[in-house]
Formats: sequence, C-alpha cells, structure tokens
Amino acid sequence: MKPTRIFDLLDRYILKFPDKKDALSAKIDGEWINYSARQYHDISHHFAYGLIKMGFRKGDKIITITNNRPEWNFVDMGMSMIGIIHVPVFTSLTCDEYRYVFEHSDSKMVMISDKRLLRNIKPVCDEVKQIKHVYTFNKIEDAHNWLEIVKAGEEAGNDIIELTESIKSGINEDDFASLIYTSGTTGRQKGVMLSHKNMVRNFLAATDVFKLGINDRYLSILPLCHVGGRMGNYQTQFSGASIYYAESMGALASTLKEIKAKGFDAVPRVIEKIYDNVIAKGRSLKGIKKRMFFWAVKLGLEYKPFGQKSWFYYRKLKIADKLIFSKWRDALGGKARIIGCGGASLQPRHERIFWAAGIKILNMYGLT
Repeated sequence: MKPTRIFDLLDRYILKFPDKKDALSAKIDGEWINYSARQYHDISHHFAYGLIKMGFRKGDKIITITNNRPEWNFVDMGMSMIGIIHVPVFTSLTCDEYRYVFEHSDSKMVMISDKRLLRNIKPVCDEVKQIKHVYTFNKIEDAHNWLEIVKAGEEAGNDIIELTESIKSGINEDDFASLIYTSGTTGRQKGVMLSHKNMVRNFLAATDVFKLGINDRYLSILPLCHVGGRMGNYQTQFSGASIYYAESMGALASTLKEIKAKGFDAVPRVIEKIYDNVIAKGRSLKGIKKRMFFWAVKLGLEYKPFGQKSWFYYRKLKIADKLIFSKWRDALGGKARIIGCGGASLQPRHERIFWAAGIKILNMYGLT
C-alpha cells in the first residue's frame, strides 16, 4: 500500500514489517532502547486517544521542542491521525522567538524535551494565554510527562477508539497536517502550512532515490523540526529500514561505527567536519602512505558522476578506493553509502570527494 496521509505509515508497518524489532532506536545512558513496529503503532494510537480524552479536536495545534528521539514519532503520528496540527520547533530559539511562534501558531500545548529547555521556555508558556498544557519527554520533577497522556489513552473506552477511527477515515491528503516555521533570517519567522500530500509526495520521491531496505539502518541527525530531517525520517519508515538516534552530536562517529548505518542526514557543517578530520589524519601519515593518501584525495576532487571521466580515471579510482577510500567508509562503520544533506549549501568539492569514496551525498530540497 502507498500512503496518502502521514499516519498511513503505521498501518503499512503492521502490514509489511510486522516482525520488525527496531523500527525506532535511541541510545539512553549508554544503552540502546528499541521500539518494534507494533509498539510504534500502539503507542501512537494511545497518545491519540489520550489527546481526545484531554479535549483536543481536529484543527488544534501542538508544539514540540525536542532533540531527535523516538518519542517525536509517537506524538507526530498520534497528532496526525486525529487531525491535530504538529508544530515542530527548533531547540535554539530565543525567548522572544518562542513567544512569537506560540502566539502566532495559536497552539494549545507545548511539549519540551528536557529540564534545561523547560527552565528556559516554561516562563514563556505561562505568559501566552493560548497555551493550556506543558508536557515534557524526559521525566522531570513537578512537570507533566507525555507518558501520562499515553497512559490515559491505554485506558480509553470504545467510544474514544471509535471516535479516533472516525476522524482518521475523514482525513484526506489535502488536509492541513503541519506548520513549520522558517528560520527568520530575513525578518519574522513565517509559518509554512503543509498538507499530508505535500509531505507524502516528498518522502515517496526521496524513497526512490535513497533506496533503503528492511535490513538497513539510518542514523537521524538533521533536526526533525527541519523539513529535510522529517522527510528522511518518513522515507526511512516507508522503506522498512531502522531509524537510530544518536545520544549526542559528539557521539556521531562512534554511533555510525557501532550501528553500521547505511546512511544518515546532516547539515553541511557535519560533512565538513568529517572531511576535515579525515584530512587531518592524512596529514599525520608519513612517506609513501601520505603520498598515496593525497593522490587519492586529488583524484577524488576531480570526480564527476555518471561516467563523465575517462576509463583510465576510473581505473585509478578503483585503486584509490582499495587503498584509501575503503578506509574512509570503515571509519563510518563500513556500510555508509549515502548522506542526505540539507539546511545550507554544500561545497561542491565535498560532494565530489564523497561520491568518489563511494558515499553519495544527496542535496535535499524541502517545501520550506
């Protein structure tokens, strides 16, 4: 089945990948926590039931301010299936910017990831009259936790379940699904209204390019409030691949090696740092190893895709791959073959050399 609405991904999971044990995974305190396809489906529905019990209705808006984590998906799907507009917001805004988004979006609830953000944002929530509820994802003393909503949903009666199914069946692909705010670099942030069709068409197109499979793992780095990160998230789910969330940005390299991800998404700065680290290691080499390393780099910087170089170039590239570029891939876990890049422009030289090294960088275009 091909989805026409975001939450159709949940039914697709149960239909096509019912035995998947690590649909979503996150590392918490050094340990991987896995959520199966069935857990993803059920928790999302329980969250939706809980929202209805709280009085939320189709067309209401809820803001999330959080790092990338499995819980983002549960609340995203739960909102989607009952017509609540998801407003994902960056964790790096100023209090004035948060206040503007809260008021402009007319949101009724804010969901915040951790104690530090809660301390900064809760006073703003208290000042905005439209905000009726503040919940957190991490367990924080004296704060409402999102699992309270899930628990309430687990105890929902048939009336709530039937109402949810009725709302789901009435949602069509042109319905308003999410409100994403621009960065505001040229003035006030602007809210971009996205329908189910906008996002579904986008991630289906990405699926045809990324070509992930059920046994692949994909590391989610680009913020889920960024449309590129969100499309990467959805297209991975459509493919049946597993989505992994790193414990922190500082753990990126070690996480890639540990989970042996086929790909990840990132802003150009992350790719630049990976390149700079590799070049720094090359400079530390001596003699013939150093000369071979920079011979391969020079070759990579001349790369052109789709067979646009001579046969002799590709013969040399094959040698460079065996001697040098294979080690680059090993440093990223050995299976990395694709990187989705978004958020800013990427230097062409970085794109060329990673393609030469057998890791395709795909620049993402988003609806914001």
